[in-house]
Amino acid sequence: MARVRKSDPAETRSGAMPLTILNVSYPLATVTDDAAGGAEQVLAMLDQAIVRNGHRSLVIAPNGSKCQGRLIATEKVSGVLDDSAKRLARLLHREAIRKTLLNFDVDLVHLHGIDFPEYFPDADLPKVVTLHLPCEWYAADALQSRPRTYYICVSNSQKRTCAANASIHRVVENGVRFPEPLSKRNKLARPFVLGMGRICPEKGLHLAMDAARECGIRFLLAGTVYEYPEHRWYFEKEIRPRLQQGHRFLGSVGSKRKNQLLSDALCLLVPSLAPETSSLVAMEAMSHGTPVVAFRAGALCEIVDDGRTGFLVDSVEQMSEAIANIQQINPAECRRQAERRFSVTRMTDEYLALYRQIAVLRQPAPSELES
Repeated sequence: MARVRKSDPAETRSGAMPLTILNVSYPLATVTDDAAGGAEQVLAMLDQAIVRNGHRSLVIAPNGSKCQGRLIATEKVSGVLDDSAKRLARLLHREAIRKTLLNFDVDLVHLHGIDFPEYFPDADLPKVVTLHLPCEWYAADALQSRPRTYYICVSNSQKRTCAANASIHRVVENGVRFPEPLSKRNKLARPFVLGMGRICPEKGLHLAMDAARECGIRFLLAGTVYEYPEHRWYFEKEIRPRLQQGHRFLGSVGSKRKNQLLSDALCLLVPSLAPETSSLVAMEAMSHGTPVVAFRAGALCEIVDDGRTGFLVDSVEQMSEAIANIQQINPAECRRQAERRFSVTRMTDEYLALYRQIAVLRQPAPSELES
């Protein structure tokens, strides 16, 4: 196959030389606008921004992913997502990266998976690695300095938890798209509180269900149960038995229904038990004028302005009290703060500026670039 060259420079909006950017997903998660995982949503937003700004976007992700650039799909591993499935998925990703770098004139590789060292490319190209998960979850030596490699945290809270020898280049906070305001049709008719996202032990969603039950309000849960054994066990042991007294599991929902749910809910509950590095769903809720009640876990303390855009709590009992007092929060203020702080354009512009910086330097080191 002939090596594919860059686009014509005239195609870029800025007039600068266009770049070819290869984004690489986590091998077991499809990339779509409405993916359950934040990393996959961020990758989808980056792909769209790269195309919109006249650059070439290549995306390596499992079959079933959707992107505006060129999708280089790997076989989607099905069944139980155990260690053997992970090994196979990583092997498929590694081969896809090798072939892509042979066949395309790539300027930069951007990796998003927690297991990125397993398929880290040897090519002498600049690499960006966004750390979407807590730093302590990565392999012990994963974040040490590598040639022409730039590690990005997604919140200041996350960066503060990284080990002293971690080679963190900068923080690029996540952003979200801002929807057109929707009519909040259910807030008075049939009030409910909402949980949304990946359904797994560290998200603590069973605690949100308990808090909703304590204050006598319906709890709706929208999200995905991936076929990891521990995720499936958690759903069967902790979630399913609590699906009573009006509590409902909606499964995965598309973008339209997701937006309506976020708009209609009295509040979003985020009872995370892990130190969240970010929370796209909390940002999205606020963009709809819906307050957030969250545990004080990592970056949630940066995202939720306690008493202004929601409440930060430390227990099920406090979460229940916060739900009862949620009318104190002004929806218009939630929307204003979201617009000021969580712009997807700000996020993608920061990444595009970083891409341009490291692509034009011949042999850049992280210290050569502005922080």
